[in-house]
Amino acid sequence: MFHWLRNLFPTKTLILKEPDAMKKFLIVGLGNIGPDYVNTRHNIGFKILDALATQEAIVFGDAKLGAVATFKFKGRSVLCLKPSTFMNLSGKAVRYWMEKEGIPHQNLLIITDDINLSFGTLRLKGKGSDGGHNGLKSIQQLLQTTQYHRFRFGVGADFGKGRQVDYVLGEWNKEEQNLLKERLEKSADLIRSFVFAGPKNTMNQFNGT
Repeated sequence: MFHWLRNLFPTKTLILKEPDAMKKFLIVGLGNIGPDYVNTRHNIGFKILDALATQEAIVFGDAKLGAVATFKFKGRSVLCLKPSTFMNLSGKAVRYWMEKEGIPHQNLLIITDDINLSFGTLRLKGKGSDGGHNGLKSIQQLLQTTQYHRFRFGVGADFGKGRQVDYVLGEWNKEEQNLLKERLEKSADLIRSFVFAGPKNTMNQFNGT
């Protein structure tokens, strides 16, 4: 019975399409708003997203809890977010946009500075502690998980005892500024790879470069 139906709709043609949510990505660059912070090491997340926006010919616009810009890349929808909540409350903006856009945790990428990596070193990780970073701490508190991808950009640790805050809130030195353009371009490539090739391939290609 119903054999003729099976012939009309053979099993091999009944392939489920990938859910739309799995093709949506939220890329968050951490930083502080205001002119005093624009060129500081702590704002590398903003700077990387600005470089990506220039390459993709998109413009950030003011929205709830941050500035946002969107683009399509090889069938994926990418929403870039620069939170306006200041670093310590970054999680509020991240949670809002994840819920609003229905973006799964595995498609979230947080861009942050890392003093434990030498200047310009790129590292993608799939989980981990906040490492004392207030932006990551806020995100993990509000998302109630450490299972999300973070892209750490090395800013080095050329500071004396008790001077960490001054260092990360300080501006790039001349040598760093000269090297930054190439590092920002590489960072934009890493983000596109994360979106299209996936985290594992991206780690293999970019980590430590």
